[in-house]
Amino acid sequence: DLTENPLTTLPNGSFLGFTHLQLLAVPPVLECPGGSDAWQEVTVDGSGRWCQGQRNPCNGSVELAWPCPENSVCAPDGPGLVQCLCESPFHGYKCLREGTFPVLLFGGILGTATVSVSLLLWGTQRRKAKAL
Repeated sequence: DLTENPLTTLPNGSFLGFTHLQLLAVPPVLECPGGSDAWQEVTVDGSGRWCQGQRNPCNGSVELAWPCPENSVCAPDGPGLVQCLCESPFHGYKCLREGTFPVLLFGGILGTATVSVSLLLWGTQRRKAKAL
């Protein structure tokens, strides 16, 4: 219930992730987050605007402005908000990479580089430490 708050606008992303929000009361001068299309029923009385029954924007009844890329599915992410989740086994930017992340290759290269730089610095800085 936000009816007694002196809000002039709702900040963008305030309800990001609120996928199970089913009833919201805002001051009567404000619109429901996501607009009227994001809710099954919007009623206004003297004390506030009541937004009831959050709709799923991914069900196909409302066309999305930005459809999800290939290899991903639409998922609700709050009132009027969507997110695109990669389908297995795809991952990465726009779900274009297939398979799993190469953990062993990444760890091996990172470990080798760290040990090499450490040995180089240890060898070059040892002489300066002995001189003091």
